[in-house]
Amino acid sequence: MQALNHPERAFPSIHIAGTNGKGSVSSMLSAIFTHAGYKTGLYTSPHLQSFTERIRINGKGIPEEEVASWVGGIKPLIESIQPSFFEITVAMCFDYFRKEGVEIAIIETGLGGRLDSTNVVQPELSIITNISFDHMDLLGDTLEKIASEKAGIIKPGVPCVIGTDHPGVLPVFQAKAAEVASPLFQVSDLWLPMDGTCAWPISTWNWQNKETKHHLTVQTDLSGQYQQENIGTVLAACSVLNDIGFPIAEETICQALSKVTTLSGLKGRMQKLRDHPFVLTDVGHNEGGIQQVISQILSLDFDALHIVLGMVSDKDRQKILTLLPTHAHYYFVQPDLPRALPAHQLKNEALAFGLQGNTYISIAAGIKAALAAADPKDLVFIGGSTFVVAEALDFFDATQNT
Repeated sequence: MQALNHPERAFPSIHIAGTNGKGSVSSMLSAIFTHAGYKTGLYTSPHLQSFTERIRINGKGIPEEEVASWVGGIKPLIESIQPSFFEITVAMCFDYFRKEGVEIAIIETGLGGRLDSTNVVQPELSIITNISFDHMDLLGDTLEKIASEKAGIIKPGVPCVIGTDHPGVLPVFQAKAAEVASPLFQVSDLWLPMDGTCAWPISTWNWQNKETKHHLTVQTDLSGQYQQENIGTVLAACSVLNDIGFPIAEETICQALSKVTTLSGLKGRMQKLRDHPFVLTDVGHNEGGIQQVISQILSLDFDALHIVLGMVSDKDRQKILTLLPTHAHYYFVQPDLPRALPAHQLKNEALAFGLQGNTYISIAAGIKAALAAADPKDLVFIGGSTFVVAEALDFFDATQNT
């Protein structure tokens, strides 16, 4: 940042951490600010289909030629400092946002928070979505240790919204906020969830403002049941933003949330890929994420369940495998990357949990087999890893274009 003359100081920002939900919350806020007329930067990771997804302005990815030109221009600096891939990407993002004059930037952490490269920003608002087990080798083996790393984004005097109500980790955030005099807000301090309906293409969630008792109906094109929790975090964030100089009308918020995928480019969140059979994909890849996804799948109406499953080798697979239904037909695959868990190893480990199926040489082959075996009233789910979802999206994009 110093070598680039501190681009991170050139724009106001909102900084978001959390185990699950931070990508959705980031994209929702980006959609809201874009719809409100702000020139809005959005930084997320990892990407699904194109590197340019990581760095967006008003939903449009950074041009490839901009990436090539920027990297070429600072090549001597890269060779001198020897930054990581992620550090280079963060630096590129902030420099691009400064160059393009963004009026607000929504910045998602990559891993943890305290030591994350994005933590150089001095935001207007910090948000921590929720805490679950993931990356325990780096963040710690208890929820409290993981929460402590996430709490590292809480800055002196900067308000922070906490999306989780987990009693075991809340004291961690309260202690950090008190230490740095950061005003701390829980979603339940500001908004209360009411009833709702999850469906495709639009889900409806009802909320009540705790202070005014005002009811708000939110319709969204994000159809995961877990999005109700994320919407609550967004509503709480908007309430706090309103008080610190970023007022956005409720009508604008609701209009934006009805078209998050269009305004922000978000993909892979309980995304429907086709009908008959009904095909869903989701990037959930840790215990908390998979638990939410399977809960929603099992609430749906279908005849038989087919699961195309792949994972990377550094995940706690046992906890995930215990959550998966034994009555489903499994198609074990592996993503096309070095970290991928071999499909035959996943099959053998899954067998110990009563999960039965065959292995396939590629994700495309696994999807084709599932589609061929599924009847029109069946459900096919594709997931287990962000990288599996990425290849699934490529497969269905290619299928629609032929």
